[in-house]
Amino acid sequence: MDNKQVVPRLENIVNDILQEASQQGASAVEAGLSSGSGLSVTARLGDVETIEHNCDQSMAVTVYFGKKKASASSTDLSPGSVRETVRAACSIAQYASEDEYAGLPEESLLATEFPDLDIFHPWSIDVEQAIELALECEDAARSFHPDISNSEGASVDTYQGIRVLGNSLGFINGYSSTRHSLSCSVLGQRDESMQRDYWYSVARCSEDLESAQTVGEKAAARTIRRLQARSLSSRQCPVVYAADVAGSLLGTFVSAISGGNLYRKSSFLLDALDKQVFPKFVRILEQPYLLRGLGSAAYDIEGVQTRNRDLVSEGVLRSYVLSCYSARKLGLQTTGNAGGVRNLTIDSGEDDFKGILEKMDTGLLVTEMMGQGINMVTGDYSRGAAGFWVEKGEIQYPVEEITIAGNMKDMFNNIVAVGNDVDYRGNIRTGSILIEEMAIAGE
Repeated sequence: MDNKQVVPRLENIVNDILQEASQQGASAVEAGLSSGSGLSVTARLGDVETIEHNCDQSMAVTVYFGKKKASASSTDLSPGSVRETVRAACSIAQYASEDEYAGLPEESLLATEFPDLDIFHPWSIDVEQAIELALECEDAARSFHPDISNSEGASVDTYQGIRVLGNSLGFINGYSSTRHSLSCSVLGQRDESMQRDYWYSVARCSEDLESAQTVGEKAAARTIRRLQARSLSSRQCPVVYAADVAGSLLGTFVSAISGGNLYRKSSFLLDALDKQVFPKFVRILEQPYLLRGLGSAAYDIEGVQTRNRDLVSEGVLRSYVLSCYSARKLGLQTTGNAGGVRNLTIDSGEDDFKGILEKMDTGLLVTEMMGQGINMVTGDYSRGAAGFWVEKGEIQYPVEEITIAGNMKDMFNNIVAVGNDVDYRGNIRTGSILIEEMAIAGE
């Protein structure tokens, strides 16, 4: 895929869509196009299991007739399909109800600066090389320890794509991005105890991936340490969320301050703006311009300019997470978060992972979560969990078949520390999080 040729071609198609919609009477229109290709290879038990090449393309058209809105989409980007897709959207709009909050962003909010965020790094790996890498990863896991008994396989994935967005206010822009990953999952058995665990590495640039051997060994080590897990008696105790599961706490926080839940009045943080929701040391910020960031982008899916900003500083909620529609419903202005937050980061403290466990002293380290169990209206929280029991800052034994419970408001307020062992493998970047006390339901 030659991006230098594809981006202008997609931009031309977007312009065709905008012109076609105008000719069919739409008062406003926006169009999004994407095109991409990728390779996925999986090896299991020393053999190649799957090889997949994928190519995809799509267009989505949204038209407005005053306050009536309708959308249509297609995977065919030909001129005839453009006409038919626009015609379909315009036809649907006739039956739509008027919505006073519908419409394009204010023109002054649209992105005008498009810095190079260093998110396009094609990986020139062929099928044979991908197979070799997957086999190396799985071999490292299977040979790590005699108790590794089976494998769910190792996978190598690479994808490169282009997105172009345009609207009738004159905005049009396209950018290319890549995403590569390496993962492995294995099973272990000791006596009657059987466990599985996994590890993965993901990055915009293949050079930033962990080595195949490292990924395999981490997957195996995580599996071995879980063998012969026990349950716990029910109790109240401190809890550490390991960095790779702590992101779920911040994900729930983002949902609670997102426009959709706020205007539906289905959030436990309703009317929490400018109020203390975390301890004073907590700062949570959005960083959409991080180079090679997995969530980096100069604008949201409506074309609104993104910006670096604090959602929480000194523990106080400073901003909601809003699209144009939800902002209008709330009588506020969009925060450039149509499609979600970008590189959400909680500031780390001075403690590494070992220091966080020492600070907890005695309590539960959570390394896996099961189920949903969160009431967004009340904040009540109850989820299945597995992890390790810790005494005097040292891991004692693995635990499973327990439930941890609390209320999200209390959990946020009772955060004691955030570790500097940050997990960078996603759009939410956090270290381990220590919570002062939660309820554990076990035997």
